[in-house]
Amino acid sequence: MTTGITQLQLRTSSGDRLAFTPTDVIVAGYTGRDSAAVAHHVDELAAIGVPRPDTIPAFYDIAADRVSTDATIEVDGPSTSGEVEPVLIYADQRYYLTVGSDHTDRVLETQSIRLSKAACPKPIAGTVIDLGTDPAIVGWDDITVCSWVNGALYQRGTLAAMLPVSELLAKWGGPGDDDSALVLFGGTIPLLDGTFRYGRHWEMSLEMPGQAPIEFTYKVTVRSS
Repeated sequence: MTTGITQLQLRTSSGDRLAFTPTDVIVAGYTGRDSAAVAHHVDELAAIGVPRPDTIPAFYDIAADRVSTDATIEVDGPSTSGEVEPVLIYADQRYYLTVGSDHTDRVLETQSIRLSKAACPKPIAGTVIDLGTDPAIVGWDDITVCSWVNGALYQRGTLAAMLPVSELLAKWGGPGDDDSALVLFGGTIPLLDGTFRYGRHWEMSLEMPGQAPIEFTYKVTVRSS
């Protein structure tokens, strides 16, 4: 879903420029490989008022202008939090990988997951890894992601417990054609203590064997009423 013209200006890990305007931005949810564990998680969320998804995995399309490489994002209330995610990009008929944060309004999430996803900007790193033309050859299980909130470790683990992002791409059904420009957030790993935190300073990292780590930070400000 595209709103206006939003061109992203990125760099590959080798220093090449990548500039494109997304035609689709998709946030995937409930992407765990263990279907029983995912079902249990859905039950846990339902118990605290979070609506059940229509499909598993779930795919939420958001406006292209929600994706940002800015160092500061602005949100509507204090109860928002980030989650580290691998982010697959398709542009100029090639695939790229970076790291991003599915920053979400946790109050709105109890009313509508789709609206809660759309409510906050989605920060991503300004550096990407060029994957070539076939993301299925990537060793997704060996990739490590981490996040910190206010300097404290919040998430850490490999993508082995999640569906490979290339498989999510196939389940979603895109990209549609050579002119497509897709940004796909591939889901997240569990929180270390299982509890959302609402800090103002967030750090994200992704480490892929044979590549320099991709890291970025962002700050959160609450929009004044």
